[in-house]
Amino acid sequence: MIYDVLAQPVKGIDFAPASKAAEILQNLRTIITTAKYSVPLDRDFGFNAEMLDKPVNAAQAQLQSEIIMAIKLYEPRVTVTGISFTGTDDGQLIPKVQVMINDDE
Repeated sequence: MIYDVLAQPVKGIDFAPASKAAEILQNLRTIITTAKYSVPLDRDFGFNAEMLDKPVNAAQAQLQSEIIMAIKLYEPRVTVTGISFTGTDDGQLIPKVQVMINDDE
């Protein structure tokens, strides 16, 4: 099954998710909304946000690469099947990540 995860801030943490899928999707939202160096005891957690003021095409390419690498490192129970972007009028990129949960977990 393919799941879509939109990069929106997590509105609280569910410490007892109802299913493995809910846990994984919560983890993915956390990964794709956390910039590196913002977590005090794990400065490498999240994605590198150095592309912030680059042109949209360059930023999309770099952000896509950063998201894939962060997910492979921090949530290996999924396979990324696609990443698309929407944007706002003020130039903000909002990634939507499509993933498939690996059955071997």
